[in-house]
Amino acid sequence: MRRTRWWTWVTTVSPLVLAVATAVAVAVARADAGAPAPVPVPAVARAWPVGVRPPVLRGWEPPASVYGPGHRGLDLGAATGEPVRAVAAGRVSYAGRVAGRGVVAVELADTDLRTTYEPVRATVRKGDEVAAGQVVGTVEVEGAGTAAHCGAVACVHWGLLRGETYLDPLLLLPPWLLNGGPSRLLPVLGVPLPKGS
Repeated sequence: MRRTRWWTWVTTVSPLVLAVATAVAVAVARADAGAPAPVPVPAVARAWPVGVRPPVLRGWEPPASVYGPGHRGLDLGAATGEPVRAVAAGRVSYAGRVAGRGVVAVELADTDLRTTYEPVRATVRKGDEVAAGQVVGTVEVEGAGTAAHCGAVACVHWGLLRGETYLDPLLLLPPWLLNGGPSRLLPVLGVPLPKGS
């Protein structure tokens, strides 16, 4: 009797499970094939948030899942009180405190992106229009009772979001800003100038 039940399950349920699994796999493959390609991030930045080319103390580490561990931005070395600038033109969508830290968020003009900066003592208000390179605040000392984001070192955490999805902020930087600026021609010493110059 036991053998008959087992055989009935193998011959009836097993093919059904296999058919459902195959259908799900095909549906997922079709959805992936028809899914639109991710929208690229335009290199619209015209300045670093702090300094000329600040040290990156910790890079962007995307989480494996929405709530998984990771680092959703960049930590840039900065001194307390140093100016923090908008990397591109936009509108301030938030300027206030979150979990004891000052935060400024800027919706970038002509994009679906927004940047965030913390810990920052804001000098702008929600709704303000800002130009690329405009000061939006200063690096603040993190308050008592809050864990310093970069430990004993002062820093600015720079984030980039499209909707609720975090992206690598370095994608905003054009090559000339990311690689240290445009090429410059320097004089060649020790080579005589042509006659008539």
